[in-house]
Amino acid sequence: MKCLLAQFNPTVGDLEGNVRRIQECYLAGVELGVDLVICPELAVTGYPPRDLLLKPHFVDRNLALLEDLAKQTGSVGLVIGFVARNVSGVGRPLHNAVALLHEGAIKATRFKTLLPTYDVFEEDRYFEPSSENTPVAFKGHKLGLTICEDAWNHPLAGQDVLYGRRPLETLKQQGATHLINIAASPWQLGKAHTRQRLLKAQSAETGLPLIYCNMVGGNDELLFDGGSLWVHPTEGIMQVGPFFETGHLLVDLNESKRKAAIPQIELDEAEQLYKALSVGVRDYVHKCGFDSVLLGLSGGIDSAVTAAIAVEALGSDKVRGVALPSAYSSEGSVLDAADLADRLGIKLDRIPIEPTFQSLSQQLKPIFAGMAEDVTEENMQARIRGAMLMAMSNKLGALLLTTGNKSELAVGYCTLYGDMCGGLAVLSDCPKTMVYRLARWINRHEEVIPWATIDKPPSAELRPDQKDQDSLPEYEVLDAILQSYLVEHASIETLVSQGYDRPLVERLTRLMDLNEYKRRQAAPGLKVTSRAFGMGRRMPIAQRYRA
Repeated sequence: MKCLLAQFNPTVGDLEGNVRRIQECYLAGVELGVDLVICPELAVTGYPPRDLLLKPHFVDRNLALLEDLAKQTGSVGLVIGFVARNVSGVGRPLHNAVALLHEGAIKATRFKTLLPTYDVFEEDRYFEPSSENTPVAFKGHKLGLTICEDAWNHPLAGQDVLYGRRPLETLKQQGATHLINIAASPWQLGKAHTRQRLLKAQSAETGLPLIYCNMVGGNDELLFDGGSLWVHPTEGIMQVGPFFETGHLLVDLNESKRKAAIPQIELDEAEQLYKALSVGVRDYVHKCGFDSVLLGLSGGIDSAVTAAIAVEALGSDKVRGVALPSAYSSEGSVLDAADLADRLGIKLDRIPIEPTFQSLSQQLKPIFAGMAEDVTEENMQARIRGAMLMAMSNKLGALLLTTGNKSELAVGYCTLYGDMCGGLAVLSDCPKTMVYRLARWINRHEEVIPWATIDKPPSAELRPDQKDQDSLPEYEVLDAILQSYLVEHASIETLVSQGYDRPLVERLTRLMDLNEYKRRQAAPGLKVTSRAFGMGRRMPIAQRYRA
């Protein structure tokens, strides 16, 4: 049996557009003479459709388009993910489903058995799980059709006790000859390696070839890397699809031996991150209906890395930088911003904010009489910049990118309605130390980001001679505490036992807890680690628990 694994990039809710892409994939498979074309999970609707699933007409249209697709199939089969109605009358009204379309008809449908409800996943909110799954007959084979999480209930995934069921083993026991897993598996650093080890083990343990077709592209905060696979039970990974690119993987299951070495499976971490963030920016901008972006260029490393990613994603002609110097901006930072713009080939506007700041200060002077200057005046500068950037975004129709990193967002070292203004937070899941690694990777062949930007001490430049480390510990320390407290949920006592200074730990963890209200109002951010701020984090704002 020959298969075409079509890892394509759907847009959530663009039902007709997604189906056109599926038709193109199917026709490509027909021309190549395959037996079966395989598309990702929820390919018709895009993933995750979230509360679009509450709209009955959305589900109806997805079902009508599936029927139309089936009528267009001939001798080549099509495996595709869609949303099905639960006709049993018991449980939730929908199923996350997979269909086999063949010879003008829907030959079989199967439903997802394991519904994830952790991290960013909320499938149990909408879907009813399948109570059984049996193999599907196709051209003398028995196909075990499964969906994403169905393949992840395994010790290597660290969640083999979540469900108490092993769908792939069950299909093996029921006579399946091939396992097919269609997926919309969100990417994070290290995920590709884990996925490959997992699927290799599943194929070996069941003794069955396993075909895995994954989605690619960005949808809101989630990034999908593709990396589709054909795994042989004894030979291991036979073929790997491209990462962060749409493409077709042609698989001949009649082959039982690898003809050549498998290409590098795991890219360099910084390269993965750069590709992922670039795809995330490109898809968020285009899928939200924008053509271009703008961002503030401070001369600092965060805005420089964000600008470089934006240029990679969209092209230099679609990126506009804005320098907004204040009285406290150093000459070096202004020059670094201009140098970066020249190196990237982007337009740079320069708008000094000092006249606006002085005017606003004068208007507030009667109210602030007798009060010393403090963080209020610092935040006023950031908010003036935010207002100017948002005005340009409105007038020019360009999406404003925010440039803050995860370390700053964690402790609230950012200004609500100031530097947090914007439509997409590109680096919000990248700790500061990760941003530095990314910058050095970008400069691996040539100086794209001025080395002066990378080497100088980071500063918000909102008061004289200000440095980040006036208020924060070294970022290596902050990021390590962030990882332990926010990601691994370590207690204060645990952190102190690891050798961190107690007053520092207590101050930082208090800041991390207190600033939840800021993060709730932040722009959507691209998820690249196992624990990001955003849709996967459900911490209360008004709470007093201290660990």
